[in-house]
Amino acid sequence: MAFELPPLPYAYNALEPVIDEATMHLHHEKHHAAYVNNLNAALKEHADLAALPLDDLLRAVQTKVPEAIRTAVRNNAGGHSNHSMFWKIMKPAGGGAPSGALAQDIDKTFGGLDGFKAKFNDAGLKRFGSGWAWLVLKKGQLEVLSTANQDSPIMDGLYPVMGNDVWEHAYYLKYQNRRGDYLTAWWNAVNWDEVGRRYEAGKRG
Repeated sequence: MAFELPPLPYAYNALEPVIDEATMHLHHEKHHAAYVNNLNAALKEHADLAALPLDDLLRAVQTKVPEAIRTAVRNNAGGHSNHSMFWKIMKPAGGGAPSGALAQDIDKTFGGLDGFKAKFNDAGLKRFGSGWAWLVLKKGQLEVLSTANQDSPIMDGLYPVMGNDVWEHAYYLKYQNRRGDYLTAWWNAVNWDEVGRRYEAGKRG
């Protein structure tokens, strides 16, 4: 069964003023859609791989995906997975702070929410070129890291709790070259309820 572009869980203008409507249309309807279309094209002759759940496909990139299509699958399956998560961890009038076990773990690991945000933003700011900043679970422990291009932490056996897209297409129409301003503003769109749900799912394994 072919992979499909998921609908946004809110209107295209719902994240204003953090992310502008034009960027959301371009990002979802063009960029994410292209990853889905390109992934389906790469897997056209590989029904066994196309039938895998997306996360399982990512885990199999280095071991089961033929070399001839490996780069295309890596880039486009990663892009599809990353963006499918990205839309859900944002919401209109988001922001605030996490609660429950996630908040406690952030306090323990990073010395508080401000310390975590600083480390996360730094990972995004220092990512040269295109990529993502991530909060992941590695062997049950929280860790901040960044990946290049559309690489997913799932490919390395990690669990992505949350991630922010620092490709220029995610912010350039509104913020131009001010990636730091985008990273700072983005926290006002975060859906901490969904991030907390992902954290709990990751801890359960």
